[in-house]
Amino acid sequence: MKRALYIYQNGELKRKDNTLTFLNIDGEKRDIPINIISEIYVFGEVSINSQLISILAKNKILVHFFNYYGFYSSSLVPRKSEISGKILIKQAEFYLDDQKRLNLARKFVEGAGKNIYRNLRYYNGRGKDLDGDMSEIQNHIQNLDRANDIKELMGIEGNIHKTYYKSWNIIINQEIDFKKRIKRPPDNIINTLISYLNSLVYTTVLSEIYKTQLDPAIGYLHESQDRRNSLNLDIAEIFKPLIADRIIFSLLNKNHIQEKHFSKELNYLYIKENGSKIILNEYDNFLNRTIKHKTLLKNVSYRYLIRLECYKIIKHLIEEKEYEPFIMWW
Repeated sequence: MKRALYIYQNGELKRKDNTLTFLNIDGEKRDIPINIISEIYVFGEVSINSQLISILAKNKILVHFFNYYGFYSSSLVPRKSEISGKILIKQAEFYLDDQKRLNLARKFVEGAGKNIYRNLRYYNGRGKDLDGDMSEIQNHIQNLDRANDIKELMGIEGNIHKTYYKSWNIIINQEIDFKKRIKRPPDNIINTLISYLNSLVYTTVLSEIYKTQLDPAIGYLHESQDRRNSLNLDIAEIFKPLIADRIIFSLLNKNHIQEKHFSKELNYLYIKENGSKIILNEYDNFLNRTIKHKTLLKNVSYRYLIRLECYKIIKHLIEEKEYEPFIMWW
């Protein structure tokens, strides 16, 4: 099974025969076969050359770069091999048709809302008093059908997250005093963790999209723009509650991540290296965790659930089967 490669040191990334030589997140020099790498995440300054880029492209390996603060900066993407003019035309058709776009965008918000509800239900069943927040989330989800355009839909999504984030002060055992979501820049530990983990989910979804015939530039909930992929943002809405949020809750409630892992001098915007290593290790293990899929009747990884979501969207676009978002069944 292929896995992601995380590089968290200054140094070089070199090709050696059919292996890559690099410094891993523990500062150890490692050689790893190229054919077992799905994508590479680079944190810090790493030197690469054109020959290596060519090898990475040949092996269809995406490289995601993160800035000093650990937030996503850009990706080195190989030429897309899974290309379909038919799918591209269908993607554009569904984007240009207001009703088709709205219907698909609504499904992304529905998936996000229902997975958020299941997070609340999970912790409510473990002694946290979240009945009121769960009821609010349900009301917001029921209002999705009333949205007449993307703007109204985004408004309902905002209400869902406002209620959800309010509950974090109950879910998380540490004293966090989390009042609201602030992105640019994050202003406390929780906002920094959300931005950091969300960036990882966005890039993972982007990698999975590139393994299908979908074009990441054409999204439906998020506006398609010249300089930004948007489909990965759409699909990520469904998986952030399952992956990013569950990791944050677990790390904080087990005290694996604490205030000491952040730079107080930078208003907690910067996660120190030892904190980043803990998060990246947990993220990688989480993506490779498997569950018994209730339809396929076999074990699949959380990462592969994202790929399956892409295939479901393709079937919707070619009108083979109406798209239903992934909802946690546990």
